Amino acid sequence: MMKIEIWSDFVCPFCYIGKRRLEQALDSFPHKDKVEVVYKSFELNPPGSIDTSLKIDEALAKKYGTSIEEAKRMNENVAQQAATVGLDFKFDIVSETFDAHRLAKFAESKGKATEVTERLLHAYFSENKNVGDHQVLLDLAVELGLDRAEVESVLKGNDFAKDVRIDEAEAKEIGVRGVPFFVINQKYAISGAQPPETFSSALQQVWEEESQKKTLQPLAQSNEDGAFCAEDGCEVPSQHKE
Repeated sequence: MMKIEIWSDFVCPFCYIGKRRLEQALDSFPHKDKVEVVYKSFELNPPGSIDTSLKIDEALAKKYGTSIEEAKRMNENVAQQAATVGLDFKFDIVSETFDAHRLAKFAESKGKATEVTERLLHAYFSENKNVGDHQVLLDLAVELGLDRAEVESVLKGNDFAKDVRIDEAEAKEIGVRGVPFFVINQKYAISGAQPPETFSSALQQVWEEESQKKTLQPLAQSNEDGAFCAEDGCEVPSQHKE
């Protein structure tokens, strides 16, 4: 089995683009049925860190210290990249995502992490919906078959906050400074929305390396094995006499 952990945020355009590119690579990967994809939380806009009354161009201009016109060009460039993988970007709002990540963790507990992750990304980037708004989150969750009362309870409380914080703490521990960030089998890392061929090459390389028969190098200095037991009994090596 191969496990791919993806740190991402629902308002990160390259997270959505990178997700699609990975999916394209997986579609042609002969061992796709042996791959598990797990989504990890990462907040680009922690609560109170950004003015959600701004439009996205205004927010980016303020964040990067540039003009609104330049911010618009940046977004147009991102939209063009998104179009190459079949995504239609139409977003112009700013959202916080802590509650969206809590909802995703709840969905994961119900076996719907993949569906909710895709739906939240599409809602924000292609439908211009505020994924920080509880009513929006509730409607999207119910649309995917999650129980309304349970979702309402999660959003009103602080359920799954710890799960989000654990992901974010792990990201800091392994040195994640930006998203998307992909970790394969907890030891191979890919940073950013790489081209599909990069993902394909990485998948094949990891599969081959992980599938190789592992042999151990003996550390004992003696030429003889020590005493050991197997299914058919125990063997004790003879003692050398001086």
